[in-house]
Amino acid sequence: MTKLTDTQTLILTRASARPGNLALPLPKGLHGAAAKMAIGRMIKLGWLEEVDAHLRRNEPLWRETGDGHGTTLIATDAGLEAIGIDPVVVRTMAALRDAKPEAITAAQRPGTKQAQLIAMLQAPEGATIAEIAEATGWQHHSIRGAISGSLKKKLGLSVVSERLPERGRVYRLGDG
Repeated sequence: MTKLTDTQTLILTRASARPGNLALPLPKGLHGAAAKMAIGRMIKLGWLEEVDAHLRRNEPLWRETGDGHGTTLIATDAGLEAIGIDPVVVRTMAALRDAKPEAITAAQRPGTKQAQLIAMLQAPEGATIAEIAEATGWQHHSIRGAISGSLKKKLGLSVVSERLPERGRVYRLGDG
């Protein structure tokens, strides 16, 4: 089995949370020859597939075909399985696309500490760093890193915080 790079994992994870498993747009900073090489390798491995783009739905284009049409990229079942996501779960979750994207992401891999973190932040009362540390066993700096890196930067979730007199700094998922 081929080991995934961080870039491949990021592309496939983001695609799994998008309608139709759309792999575009690519991560920030991945363009030009590097993008062509990464995508070419993923297509060769069967993790991504080029399909006709629905221009009326404003789907992003991977490349133009020259006849006024273009192609876009979608993650295949093999691609989803490569990152440990059951394609059946993704298809089931597609019916819930009106729900918050973070709810979908958390539901795709239940039982992980990241899913537990997202669930705690989804609660109306939010969670403090100390409460998250007690539930996950993570250290405080690891929690702040997960919020900043995994949730905000990689998954694009909006995490807001506020200082409450009775609890201290409380984190929760925002609307945007």
